[in-house]
Amino acid sequence: MSRRSSYATAATGVEVGEEGVRSPAGEVHAWVPGTNSTVCGLQLSRSQLARLSHVPFVEALPESGGSADFVASVCPRCRAAVLGRSSGRSWERVSPRP
Repeated sequence: MSRRSSYATAATGVEVGEEGVRSPAGEVHAWVPGTNSTVCGLQLSRSQLARLSHVPFVEALPESGGSADFVASVCPRCRAAVLGRSSGRSWERVSPRP
């Protein structure tokens, strides 16, 4: 099993689709089934996050188009932990000292 597919989704809300399948809504977080905390460290029980073990985290990303119809935002810390850094540095040194 690859690292990316082992994470499920936890969300602040749940929407029931036309087929009767629960989909994540609101803010989504990455979660390892069997634990009580998200990848970024939030406690599921205290944060009142819904566990969606049937939805892989990568399918809850808006750019995936999978189960992300009702997703408003993705936790940046969870995204970075699961997907890693995007393309190198996010900043560039313009005029470094000699």
